[in-house]
Amino acid sequence: MKDPKVLTIQDLSCYGQCSLTVALPIISACGIETAVIPTAVLSTHTAFKAGWTFRDLTDDIAPISAHWQKEGLKFDCIYTGYLGSPRQVDLILDAIDKHLAPKGRVVVDPAMADGGKLYAGFAPDFPSHMARLCSAADIILPNITEACLMTGKEFKTEYDQGYIEDLLTALSKLGCRHVVLTGVSFDPEKLGVAVHDCKSGETLYYFNAKLPRMSHGTGDVYASSFVGALMRGMNIFDSAALAADYTVETIRLTMDDDSHWYGVKFEKAIPMLIGRIDAATGSDD
Repeated sequence: MKDPKVLTIQDLSCYGQCSLTVALPIISACGIETAVIPTAVLSTHTAFKAGWTFRDLTDDIAPISAHWQKEGLKFDCIYTGYLGSPRQVDLILDAIDKHLAPKGRVVVDPAMADGGKLYAGFAPDFPSHMARLCSAADIILPNITEACLMTGKEFKTEYDQGYIEDLLTALSKLGCRHVVLTGVSFDPEKLGVAVHDCKSGETLYYFNAKLPRMSHGTGDVYASSFVGALMRGMNIFDSAALAADYTVETIRLTMDDDSHWYGVKFEKAIPMLIGRIDAATGSDD
């Protein structure tokens, strides 16, 4: 039986537990061979104080892809995250065309914003470029801020189920097949995800208890564990629910360390993630 391979395309923040320093270990720990194309190299992620360095790797993407095409490399999932420039969207679309295996899946985490605003370094028109990439995806994983920026909807911190379902409908018009919307809450004590099938219109929700801590890098932890579970054979909803449980556990394991503000201790929770995947897929027999 051929084992699945994942290609993840996102930045490398050298310190800060996000992007490739999260995606590569989590997906690999799930037993999935993982290749990378870095979109940029940063000294730290952008929540650190001013002075972080940034090197755009846009010009490296096409040569990497060209070499891989000569080698005939194909991947069963292409998972994208933080991009270094708008120009990378067309390069990634080209890489998807060249390197996605038949019946492969494209997962896009439009990592660019939170808390109602874009991350530092992104121009106001960047969400329109990210929306184009989402149109090529099988599954997109936006938070509410990213969803609003890509659809032109008003960002709200207080809302009802109707607001979320209108947002999901707008996201489905981008052209993707499924939406996993993160950071959904109808109760101040709970936080979760909405999993939307764009063809049938069905929406399922999954919630955890909301922990009293805001943590950087949890979107990357969520997306990476989602991809790992999905590529091990779990369905979209179960992968979304497990990724939520795992992300909550990583936050819980970090809560007693105030100095660890820049990320979560995802490494300590990997045994829980793998155990749950093994149990769900019958691999623990």
